[in-house]
Amino acid sequence: MSTHDISAKIQAAAGFIAESTSVVVFTGAGVSTESGIPDFRSAGGIWSRFDPDDFTIQKYLSSEKTRRRQWQILVEEGLFRDIQPNTAHLAIAELEKLGKLDCVITQNIDNLHQKAGNSDERIYELHGNMQWATCLDCRARFPMESIREMLKNGEKIPVCRRCGGMLKPDVVFFGESLPMKTIEAAAYHSQNADVFIVVGSSLLVHPASYMPGYAKSAGSRLVIVNLSETPYDTYADVLLPYSAGHAMSGIVDEVKNLVQIEKRDSVR
Repeated sequence: MSTHDISAKIQAAAGFIAESTSVVVFTGAGVSTESGIPDFRSAGGIWSRFDPDDFTIQKYLSSEKTRRRQWQILVEEGLFRDIQPNTAHLAIAELEKLGKLDCVITQNIDNLHQKAGNSDERIYELHGNMQWATCLDCRARFPMESIREMLKNGEKIPVCRRCGGMLKPDVVFFGESLPMKTIEAAAYHSQNADVFIVVGSSLLVHPASYMPGYAKSAGSRLVIVNLSETPYDTYADVLLPYSAGHAMSGIVDEVKNLVQIEKRDSVR
């Protein structure tokens, strides 16, 4: 794709956003990789170092050995602990500051949208958040940092400080249902978006991948920023097979220019 083509597509996407009152951004692993987090299935990703069978909900619940191993991984690996948001995350947060963002729907579990500055209430995490642990009995939530301290102090398998129940990382394991309320809320916002932007997702994992279809069926403009092809490419109003950070920062810079022009024209 030539520089001219990229610029034209960025301008088109920015134009949609500038005219919009409800932008929904849907993010996948392709956003997080630019912060140094390998895709789970790629070389260097978590599944190249650990057995996915150890991350099934059935094995976690039934095997003390599996629970001990998982908590050990969290301490030794420090998953996502020191990872910082990249330019794509910051650009998405800027859309909220500009008053254009309705919400972020994300498949990622790394907490980077919050770190970048998006409001918690505008983020729908379809697969959970690795920065928290939840008690499976009383549903209390604890910051993962406090769990790490328990483990460093000698606990092999941490338990809930409120009721003594079993704790679990607040992410969706294999064999576990996605949080229905979150899915329903994400579907609602998708159906009511006037611009829907996919960033860094191949859109192959269901039911998350249904969201752009809901948006497009309801009349939304569809923008796809992803290096590889997706099943929705032919439905996209703007298709940018480019890096998430470059594309999103370019789009948001152009949105700022359009908003400033609109403000100048309104006071004349």
